[in-house]
Amino acid sequence: MSQRATVTNPILPGFNPDPSIVRAGEDYYIATSTFEWYPGVQIHHSRDLVHWRLVSRPLSRASQLNMLGDPDSCGIWAPCLTHDKGKFYLVYTDMKRYGRAVDGNVAFRDMHNYVVTSTSIDGPWSDPIYLNGSGFDPSLFHDDDGRKYVVNMLWDHRAGKNPFGGIALQEFSESERRLIGERKVIFTGTEIGFTEAPHLYRRGGYYYLITAEGGTGFGHAVTMARSRNLTGPYELHPDKYILSARHRPDAALQRAGHADLVETPAGETYMVYLCGRPIPNRGRCTLGRETAMQPMRWCDDGWLRTLDGQGLPMAEFAAPELPAQKPPPAEPVREHFDSQTLPPAFQWLRSPWPEELFSLKDRPGHLRLFGRESLGSVFRQALVARRQDSHCYGAATSMHFEPRHYQQLAGLICYYNTSKYHYLFVSHDEQLGKYLRVMTRLPDQVRTFAQSEPIPIASGAPIELRVEVDFERLHFGYRVGDGPLVWLPQQFDASILSDEATEIGAPNFTGAFVGMACQDLSGAALPADFDYFDYRPRAYEAGAGRNR
Repeated sequence: MSQRATVTNPILPGFNPDPSIVRAGEDYYIATSTFEWYPGVQIHHSRDLVHWRLVSRPLSRASQLNMLGDPDSCGIWAPCLTHDKGKFYLVYTDMKRYGRAVDGNVAFRDMHNYVVTSTSIDGPWSDPIYLNGSGFDPSLFHDDDGRKYVVNMLWDHRAGKNPFGGIALQEFSESERRLIGERKVIFTGTEIGFTEAPHLYRRGGYYYLITAEGGTGFGHAVTMARSRNLTGPYELHPDKYILSARHRPDAALQRAGHADLVETPAGETYMVYLCGRPIPNRGRCTLGRETAMQPMRWCDDGWLRTLDGQGLPMAEFAAPELPAQKPPPAEPVREHFDSQTLPPAFQWLRSPWPEELFSLKDRPGHLRLFGRESLGSVFRQALVARRQDSHCYGAATSMHFEPRHYQQLAGLICYYNTSKYHYLFVSHDEQLGKYLRVMTRLPDQVRTFAQSEPIPIASGAPIELRVEVDFERLHFGYRVGDGPLVWLPQQFDASILSDEATEIGAPNFTGAFVGMACQDLSGAALPADFDYFDYRPRAYEAGAGRNR
């Protein structure tokens, strides 16, 4: 054990929630939710459960996924990745309407569950088969007799009812491409409620059911139950919750829940789960819900527990007894946009037609964003960004943009969703001419919209836009042409880019991004060209941020 490497959690830092893990031979894959970001679902690969590399985003064309109009934090929820007889199966929810409670009554939600398949993790993935719309978080269970079952939470909109109506099971016929037989509720959860994220396993004559409970915030927990029969009744684990930090505010990893299991060829069992790392001063998780992992053990009573039996998430653990692999190449600090495809780290919002939003061909060596709709739009936004995966980082881009009037804007954005962002943008004013300012959307203030004073800048020259973030402190800077780097005097609150800073009742399940955006509210689609994008994560150094 002492010779094993130490693995530090989270294994997938930044916005990588709702992990589902599967082993196919010597290969391990984790699928995570992407919500309104396109393409849908992230799949990471490893052979040693230590080093992970993004290898696929399988929902990548309009016939598979169209999220135009999906509200913030809707879209792709909780993918489940499984492998059976040489084929990968991916089931997922496309949440079309979240629905907020009104006058004490539970709102309707509109959700569609699908399955796609592929013989290779790299695709091509099939067009989706529709499963149901009864609830979210579907998973697919392959029983030993070859039959397949879908389990998902059941949404109950009726007044006075628990909206999380239990875990429902129904058989899936692959040959008929549909669910068959009777739907049956097999588990109704514990008193902390919000029973969701079901996964079924078979071991030692039992069916084991894992669910997430307590909500996806600081009360999150992993619950286990088992039964001799697939349809139940299921008895609850004697410890009730097999993993949680809900009663341990001192734990380094908070919000632990939404788990899945994998077993190595040597019989070691590992659990993946989502977690959050609050920033020290504000207690908010600006990196969103991340993916962690730790070893588990099957005890003599046939129940699963953490190694020490305490049921707490581990900040680090000894690497599995698997052949060590070389770490993947480090991401480049600077992306030059020399390829005709986006660098793997970047995504855009909602649309299956990226050619309407950006081009890597129109001006070779540049990312061209076409001015589209406002930052409040849930349809066509020209916004291309990457995850923030470190509490402290610096980012920069060089932009060519000559706006002709105030309806044309482009710049560098630190973005969570349509209701919270900091946007350093360039536009044009009749009196000032070309200018620079910061637009901020605040989710947790009486005054929800703010702008800094405009700064006139020269036309005809590229402008470098910079941001430095240290936990909750955010500073913007700029340089026009070959001029000096100038830092704006304001310090902005980066902690609003978190789940915890929210409008009442709004869904907040993603994480902070940093990237580039362009709007043309006149409809003329004036483009902005971005020559490069830098992203450099770093350790915190007091006072070092904006002086770099």
